[in-house]
Amino acid sequence: MLLSTLSIVSNMAARVRFPVLARHATGYNHPMIKTYSVAGRRLAALSAILLPLGTACATPALAGQFVVVDEKAPQEISEVSRLYVDGELAATFILDSDTTRKAETIQTVAGRVEHTYALCGEIVIRTPEGKTETHNVSSAGVLHNPDGHVFQALGSANFTDFYLIDPNDPDVARHHPGHGEACVVATS
Repeated sequence: MLLSTLSIVSNMAARVRFPVLARHATGYNHPMIKTYSVAGRRLAALSAILLPLGTACATPALAGQFVVVDEKAPQEISEVSRLYVDGELAATFILDSDTTRKAETIQTVAGRVEHTYALCGEIVIRTPEGKTETHNVSSAGVLHNPDGHVFQALGSANFTDFYLIDPNDPDVARHHPGHGEACVVATS
């Protein structure tokens, strides 16, 4: 396919003429048409085809995927959380009385088996006394070869810590307690 395309483009380029300015010995510029060599035209045609292909190949290839499931706990009123994978926003979870569970499929980049993650957000809960409290959650961790796994987003420490775990294979995710750097919002 590529060779036939190159052949067609090369044959079309053999008939193309390009306008150029020719300089006379007297210094006068005169517009004229100059035909470039067949080899030069073929090289230009090949470059025109391969340059876009090279640009398309420069974007990372996606190799696999994993799933993250977030569910609203009984004492939660609402939740808005964001999942960052390798520093990039991968998913946003918005939970309330109408949407109590959400699952997102996350694509992974080819050639990587370790991925950093951060979970950030705000969870509004109802205390045992009936009051509402808003808790900012933030944490970070590492996923080891997560492709094909299903992770649960879990809150702990009275909804101040938030992390991912695969209940069927807890060693796939490692959690770093404390705030995730991706969750820090710059203020000015």
